[in-house]
Amino acid sequence: MLNLERLRTLDALARHGSVSGAAEGLHVTTSAVSQQMAKLEREVGQQLLARNGRGVRLTDAGRLLADHAARILSQVEVAQSDIEAQRGRVVGEVRISAFPTAARGLFPAAIRALHEGHPELRIRSRELEPEAGIRGVIRGDLDLGVVLDWSNKRLPVPGGLATAHLLDDAADVAMPVDHPLAGRQEVDLEEFADDDWVSWPEGEFCHDWLMFTLRSKGFEPRIAHLAGEYHTQLALIAAGLGVCVAPRLGRGAVPEGVAIVPVRQKMRRHIHAVWRIDADRRPSIRAAVEALCEAARMVDGG
Repeated sequence: MLNLERLRTLDALARHGSVSGAAEGLHVTTSAVSQQMAKLEREVGQQLLARNGRGVRLTDAGRLLADHAARILSQVEVAQSDIEAQRGRVVGEVRISAFPTAARGLFPAAIRALHEGHPELRIRSRELEPEAGIRGVIRGDLDLGVVLDWSNKRLPVPGGLATAHLLDDAADVAMPVDHPLAGRQEVDLEEFADDDWVSWPEGEFCHDWLMFTLRSKGFEPRIAHLAGEYHTQLALIAAGLGVCVAPRLGRGAVPEGVAIVPVRQKMRRHIHAVWRIDADRRPSIRAAVEALCEAARMVDGG
């Protein structure tokens, strides 16, 4: 008989591509991963891993068994979902992620509601950028992710995932209070062609969106500062060091020295929850999605 936990370890190795990645995804030590794989190799009587430089790779037998493991684990999740659905109780653990402003704007109310309404359910949350959140859900490291795309730039959602729209979040331009456009009722993005910009870090979805959007306005943006944390961006703006896009969700109090002006052609982020279709019937997933939807309804995203 093949041991389910060892198959889970093999599946994590196949998905993460390394022992350390599998250990992190499974929340165990690298030694534990190596021990499980050694036991699995003895069970099947074949070598499943081979050395590859400083790391390891799956052998042909390892890839074959990993393919079966992925299907077996998917069916196990379906079975667990069906059992939970039949029992009808919201219990166990749900692992969720969101990008920072959604974590700040949605998680406190949603998680508190889950604690109050379902005391047997344990929630583990973390901040992750949208692409990382989707990867975590696909790999099984997360049960649910809150992700975003923009009206003019969509984030691809792979097959096998279910989605629920939470809210549309408007974004404005933040600038120093002494900026020539700070007193305007509305602005156009092309009016900031000569300004320094503060952006999200390179490689993040929102940085790519900003570059795409500003270039579509006919100018090459001058990115002077990169900051992943929203409050850091606004602190740079308050110091007179540039302008930035400022979404409304999770914004909180605007620091002194910063003016916020709406954009004439509205910029909106579409915010969604994503989870695996094979977990769709789990009452805990449904409860988490409903709590996020309710938290979103309480937010004025513009």
